[in-house]
Amino acid sequence: MSQLEKILIIDDEVQIRRLLEITLSASGYKVYEASTAKEGCVLAASVSPSLIILDLGLPDADGQDVLLRLREWYTNPIIILSVRNSEDDIVRALDSGANDYLTKPFRTGELLARMRAASRKTEGEQEAVLDFGDLRIDLSRHLVILKDVIIKLTTTEYSLLVLLAKNEDRVLTHAFILKEVWGYHYADQPQCLRVFVAQLRKKIEEDPARPRYLITEPGIGYRFRGE
Repeated sequence: MSQLEKILIIDDEVQIRRLLEITLSASGYKVYEASTAKEGCVLAASVSPSLIILDLGLPDADGQDVLLRLREWYTNPIIILSVRNSEDDIVRALDSGANDYLTKPFRTGELLARMRAASRKTEGEQEAVLDFGDLRIDLSRHLVILKDVIIKLTTTEYSLLVLLAKNEDRVLTHAFILKEVWGYHYADQPQCLRVFVAQLRKKIEEDPARPRYLITEPGIGYRFRGE
């Protein structure tokens, strides 16, 4: 993100808001704060933030419901920052449109990195070529090039790789990937996804057992690591 971009924090904990305000302001962001869901939704509509940091434990509404309401119109990144660390909460938030999920307590450096990753993904959605150093994906020609060699992928393998790469550093749940690549009737068949991820790793990873790009998030899904 460039400097002075607007960040909205929706969190009822004064200490967390203060910590984030100090950290983000020092990094060149303009920070807006809300302590309730109602105030947060009003600010989101009025200031048009570049990114929203959303807590799930708000006093007047559940953050999961706030996320759904925001996603009816808000298209920029939303990062969940919550004390809730259950797999169900994380999967539900990611399936509802959150770009990322961090649990409290958190490291400010990691949050800033996640924010930059979410921003890069949004800014790069229209790029014709996704470039990750040794690995390049030419979207206009439907080509995957690894170390200057064209890699032969099936249509499904290509679609899976592009989906993950376009969402660089964002955790995608099993159900989300299956619905996006195979359709809703495959949403409960994660074994199909595991097979194709394994095939992709054999083709693009130098060591499939220790992947550089296709990272497993146990019990949740996968993340494409570009850096």
